[in-house]
Amino acid sequence: PLTALHVSVDDPDESHPQLDTDESYTLEVTAQASASLSAKTVYGALRGLETFSQLVDFDFEKEAYVIAGAPWSIKDAPRFPHRGLMIDTARHFEPLAAIKSIIDSLPYAKINVLHWHLVDSQSFPFHSESNPKLWDGAYDTHSRYTHSDVAEVVEHARLRGVRVFPEFDMPGHAQSWCVGYPELCPSPTCLTPLDVSRNSTFALVDRLLAETTGRKPSSRGAPSGLFPDGFLHLGGDEVGTDCWEQTPRIAAWLKAKGMSADDGYAHFVQRTAAIAMAQGRRPVQWSEVFDHFKTKLPKQVIVHVWKSVTNVTEVLADGYNVLRNVGYDATSWYLDNLNVNWTAVYANEPCAGVPDELCGMILGGHGEMWGETV
Repeated sequence: PLTALHVSVDDPDESHPQLDTDESYTLEVTAQASASLSAKTVYGALRGLETFSQLVDFDFEKEAYVIAGAPWSIKDAPRFPHRGLMIDTARHFEPLAAIKSIIDSLPYAKINVLHWHLVDSQSFPFHSESNPKLWDGAYDTHSRYTHSDVAEVVEHARLRGVRVFPEFDMPGHAQSWCVGYPELCPSPTCLTPLDVSRNSTFALVDRLLAETTGRKPSSRGAPSGLFPDGFLHLGGDEVGTDCWEQTPRIAAWLKAKGMSADDGYAHFVQRTAAIAMAQGRRPVQWSEVFDHFKTKLPKQVIVHVWKSVTNVTEVLADGYNVLRNVGYDATSWYLDNLNVNWTAVYANEPCAGVPDELCGMILGGHGEMWGETV
């Protein structure tokens, strides 16, 4: 019978985990039913405890906890530091209990990231204290998240070794922003992308992101704020620029700047990335941003590859880190693709088709649970 597990941790720091947090551990179970777990960090210890719990069984005849097949000697560390699940609370509002339940499930599979797609065209449920009319775009007055709600989710995740970072998708997928602030949109009849011609658009984005990061452009130090994670997702996908070209005021601004509409798109994603970096965050942006603008992007940008047409090897060779949603054979980790069999999902190799020397620049990947289907 197994009576105890002795745990030792080198560094007792319990601050929020980050991309570079050491999750390695060593687990030893002797034939004499003695067990020990050692780790460099508390988050490595959490991963070891998860493995330990999956070895332990209860023998009802002996009325004791047992581990079959002892002795065991396990030395484990993650192959990829970033292993995520995305939830979409813009298409369908998720109450806090549901989000916490999802977070509770992640450590079972040693998933360590919750990518929170907070807002989209359909709704803006986040309470921005600096831009209080933004959540006029929520479905109703009950389908909203206050700052204390967000802090509760982030702390619930930290206790389970899960990082949480938000996505504010822009300049497309942003019609809901214009419910409270119609001046953000090109015109009342053409709502997206957000207006690239107004400095006030970027001032609002700066205030919004500063709320989540807790950072002023001149401040330094460890990440803090509502979302203390080092990543900040800025979207950038599926941007059609017709409204800019069809709105005389914006079309005139682009012409005066010597820009095409696609140049305006580049200006928007580069300027918002600069805002995030000034606040101490690494911007994450979807495939299209690289597909359009290649090495014009700052090297700090993480390219989130969801399209099979994106050349992952090219992205890596150009010096950008990658998060993957789609495999070399176009098998997607989009969990709302209900036609994709789970065996194909498990067989999806993040480094397939990528030269060995570049694989280390792939940070990991995500399963994305989009709300249009789920």
